[in-house]
Parts: sequence; structure tokens; C-alpha cells
Amino acid sequence: MAFGNRFNIDPSFKNNSMMVKLIYANTVVFLVIKLLYLFFWLMKANSSPDQWALDWLAVPANPGTLLFKPWTIFTYMFLHLGFFHLLSNMLYLFFLGQLFVQFLGEKKLWTVYITGGLAGAVLYILFFNLFPVFRDIMPVSKALGASASVMAVVAAVGTYAPNFSIRLFIFGDVKLKYIALVLFIFDVISISNSNSGGHIAHIGGAALGFLFAKQWQKGKDITAWVGTVTAFVSAIFKPSQKSKMKVKYKRATSDYDYNSRKKEEQELVDEILDKISKSGYDSLSKTEKDFLFKVGGK
Repeated sequence: MAFGNRFNIDPSFKNNSMMVKLIYANTVVFLVIKLLYLFFWLMKANSSPDQWALDWLAVPANPGTLLFKPWTIFTYMFLHLGFFHLLSNMLYLFFLGQLFVQFLGEKKLWTVYITGGLAGAVLYILFFNLFPVFRDIMPVSKALGASASVMAVVAAVGTYAPNFSIRLFIFGDVKLKYIALVLFIFDVISISNSNSGGHIAHIGGAALGFLFAKQWQKGKDITAWVGTVTAFVSAIFKPSQKSKMKVKYKRATSDYDYNSRKKEEQELVDEILDKISKSGYDSLSKTEKDFLFKVGGK
């Protein structure tokens, strides 16, 4: 997969971006589980690391089991037991995550990843408890993987910048909206085949990503609560820096001024995206590129 219009990719992983942190987190969890095989062997354990991970990190469809393991609704989105499962998810996140950051910002990548994973888990649990076809497997069914979170990222950027094209091997230049739509349709028609729970979770993540992008274009952030919770948790474990704290007073901005500025900013972003879709990224002036990066960093 390669981006058209000379879109810059930094494959060195030297920058400590949120996308890289997410890839590292998923990879580290995978490697730790595999390294546990030696420990389990030395201890002559009756179980295996994979089974242990499924029991304690994968999200169960059974509400009764979930009640006693509520953390799994979060941990499951970082859990992979198969190498190719991990690789495919991280490749999608690496390539399309960069576009997401370009258009929607690095901070939003984290909040959309988390809320997309949660939406996927919720839809998976609802389906397996509502529809009779899953009645027999519901008590033992569990979901794992970053796919729902990644689908949220793909759907979000595909909805926000639908006409931006990336170059795919064999297919050539393809618009983001078609990539997101094909992946969504594939998941829908695959529910009745194997891995029903996984495809249902993907749909939940995609729906969240679509809704986020539509609301973001209106100046609303439905994932803001994740940032608030993350900041609160980080503050608990962050050393106190009261001695270095500086108080700054800033004149409050009225809702009218804020909404007006937000609207003007969104209109300019839309104009730049239209220009990219028609003439390519290189057609942008330095001022337009700087503005796009500035908005993406918010």
C-alpha cells in the first residue's frame, strides 16, 4: 500500500506519536504472552498463556462473566494471539492512522481508537445476547483484537476526507470513502460465516468512526470524555509539580465567538480537502500545509 500525491510517511518510528504508541502497545502485549510460554513450561502449568489471556484479557459475550471482569472491555482491543492478526491490524493502523492524524489530529486518534473499541465490544455483546443464533455459543464466546478500534479510525478518516486518494498495489488510486465502504460491506456479509463476533465488533467500530467524523464536522466531539478520563488517570500517576506551576489568566471566549471561529476554520479545512482531492497534496501552498498541520495537531 502506498499513498498517492507524495504523502509523506515516516517508517522510522523515531517519532513518539500516538500511532506509534498504539502499535507498540499491541505488539508488546503480543510478545509478552508469547514469552510467557517459557514460564508456563518451567512451572508445569496445566494451562497455556493463550488460554490465560483469553480468560483474563478477552471480552466475554456473557454479561455475567463480564460483570466480574469489567476491565476486559478495554484490554481486549490490545490483545492478539495470532501474528498475522496483529500484523494486519497494525498495518491498517500505520498507513491510515497517519492520514487520520493529518486531518483530525493526534489526540483524536487515541480517543477514537478507544471509543471505537468500546463500541465494537458493546455491539458484539448485544448481538450475542439478543439473537437466538448465538444462544449456544454465547456463554463461552470471547472477542479480542484491535480490529474494531482500527475500523473506527478507517471509517472516521474515510468520512472526514472521503475524496482523498491513496495508491493501492494493483488497484491504483482509490478514494478513502471506497476503502471504508468496501471493508464495512465485507464485514456485514461475513457475519453469517466464520468469526461472527469479530465482524460484528468491526461494524460497531466503523459506526462509531462514522458518527465521530460527522459530529466533528459540526464542531462536536463525542469522544472528548475519553480524553478527560485519560487526563484524570494520568494526573493520578504523574508526580506533583506544584512548585513549577504558573497561573495564567485568560479572557473567556464567548460561545458565539468560539462557534464562529470554529465554523470559519472548518470551512477553510473543507476548501483545502477539496483542493487535495482535485489537484493533489503537492498543489497546496506552504501556508495551507502549515494550517492543515496546525489544525491536525489540536
